[in-house]
Amino acid sequence: MIVIDPPLWRWRGRRWSHLASDDDFDELHAFAARLGLRREWFQGDHYDVPEQLWNEAVALGATPISSRELVRRLRTAGLRRPRRHRPDTE
Repeated sequence: MIVIDPPLWRWRGRRWSHLASDDDFDELHAFAARLGLRREWFQGDHYDVPEQLWNEAVALGATPISSRELVRRLRTAGLRRPRRHRPDTE
C-alpha cells in the first residue's frame, strides 16, 4: 500500500510530506513516477512530496496516515533504513 503523511515538514520555504510503501520499493517507484517524481529523488525509503502534490497523491491512491504510522509501517515491513544508511539519492 502506498502511504503519505501530512505536509508538516518545512524545508526551503515549503511544507513536505513523505511518500512510502508498506509493501515494496518497486510499488513505491512506480507510484512516484505516476506522480511525476524523479527516481533520483528517492530518499532511501521514501520520497519527499511538496504540499502542492499531496492532494494529487491521494487522488492517485496514496492512503493518508500520520507520520508516526508511516514510520511504524516501514519498520514492520522491514523497509525502514537507518538515517545514516539512507543515501541522498540512488
